[in-house]
Amino acid sequence: MHLYRKIKLCYIEAAAIALAVCALLFPSIRLFKHTGDNFFTVRLNGVEVGNLSSTENLDDLLVRARRQAVREIGSDELVFMDTELQTEGREKLWAVVDDEDEVVRRMADVMKRSTRETLHRSYTVKVNETAVNLDSYDAVLDLLGQALSPYDTQNQYMVGLELDSDREINVLEAVILPREEALAVEEEFDTSAGVEAKMEDMFAAVEPEVEKGFEDYTAGLTGIEYAEKIEVVEAYLLEEELHTVEEAVNLVTKEQETQIIYKVVSGDTLSQISLTNNIPMEELIAINDALEDENTMIRVDQELVITVPEPELSILWKEEQVYTEDYEAEVQYVPNDDWYTTQRVTLQEPSAGRRKVAAMVEYKNSQEVGREILKEQIYAEAVPKIIERGTKIPPTYIKPISGGRLSSGFGARSAPTKGASTNHKGVDWATPIGTSVVASNAGTVVHAGWASGYGYAVYINHADGRQTRYGHLSKVLVKTGQTVAQGERIALSGNTGRSTGPHVHFEIRINGSAVNPLKYLN
Repeated sequence: MHLYRKIKLCYIEAAAIALAVCALLFPSIRLFKHTGDNFFTVRLNGVEVGNLSSTENLDDLLVRARRQAVREIGSDELVFMDTELQTEGREKLWAVVDDEDEVVRRMADVMKRSTRETLHRSYTVKVNETAVNLDSYDAVLDLLGQALSPYDTQNQYMVGLELDSDREINVLEAVILPREEALAVEEEFDTSAGVEAKMEDMFAAVEPEVEKGFEDYTAGLTGIEYAEKIEVVEAYLLEEELHTVEEAVNLVTKEQETQIIYKVVSGDTLSQISLTNNIPMEELIAINDALEDENTMIRVDQELVITVPEPELSILWKEEQVYTEDYEAEVQYVPNDDWYTTQRVTLQEPSAGRRKVAAMVEYKNSQEVGREILKEQIYAEAVPKIIERGTKIPPTYIKPISGGRLSSGFGARSAPTKGASTNHKGVDWATPIGTSVVASNAGTVVHAGWASGYGYAVYINHADGRQTRYGHLSKVLVKTGQTVAQGERIALSGNTGRSTGPHVHFEIRINGSAVNPLKYLN
């Protein structure tokens, strides 16, 4: 028993000595008190990176590890890494914990393996709803310069970026300056030159302005600007989101079909509008509800929708031009209050003149949008065309029957019966015999009775110079020379003359020529 106690005492002493030695040789071995969880295993993205006695400094260690990882990757860009931390706490009497520097190193290694994506510092250029992303400031200037270069062939202007003072965030706006002015801003201000310039301005204000000669006009580019506001902002983007300069130029300068309003002017025809604007006739008709076919009549000031090719980024530029040309004088109109607007007579035929001109011509891309004559010298005066035209609004025309089914349209057709025309001069509505037929417009009856091919028919002349015809009637209710009002009953429908069944034939004639009545009915 005495021996057993002696052995036990020796064992305890040995254990105490061993613990003391371990404490001296292995400082990471800690003795803990009973205070709950006091030993924490740390995992980053599922990988164990060390054991700590506390989690209080864990966020600071993570920040240090991130900085170290980015530094070792060697990137100045914005780097995204997966950083999912997990800790598992236990209570221990004594345990080995890791040095914090070692934990940071292990974290950094895990982060480098978990790098997900790198965002590059870049510039987003926005034009209307189109945005392109470029990797440098110089690339932005290259893009804007390439959009400008087709029109600034002499390289007279420079592109720059200025801070947009109207925006709360840092947004740059593209500006265009004359090259000399832009370079002068970069040079040091010369006081003597500034004073001299001020004096010249003062003398210019006092001296009377002398009329310019043709030799005083520059005959070249005088101004250029972007038609749309261009905004540039810094951003951090993925590699795959960036465009090359060539791709960006293509996106903002490629032509796209854009619809605009075209106002009809005197002398316009649909075929001329189609050719001038390079739009196929069938497309012009398709996008305008007011146009039924290529023969539809158009009027001055009527608005038509046309499509024109236009890039996302357009350039507005002005050019002085000096040239000699034949020119036409503006058409002169003589109003006649007794005539309808459909009536006009040419009183004087035009004759072209000859002149020398200095003009300021405005363009949008390659399309001329304005021309101002600055100076002209007439060699031969142009003779204007003089037209007398009516001012009264012409009367409207109404359908001559109520109801009915359109059985034959205007124009070319197969002959419905032997002897019938293959070029139909009007329209037919199938309707039972005895249906009331009314005057489409007020006028004077010039024929009431039998007419070859028409059967029983009525012709009415109207105040606007037009004539309406009603055919294949069963009974005529008016007489020649009689005045009728619009909507007044003039006959009953029938099946007389060259006819294949009960119907009403209706025509409108202008200057003796038949036109499609459906285009004139109200």
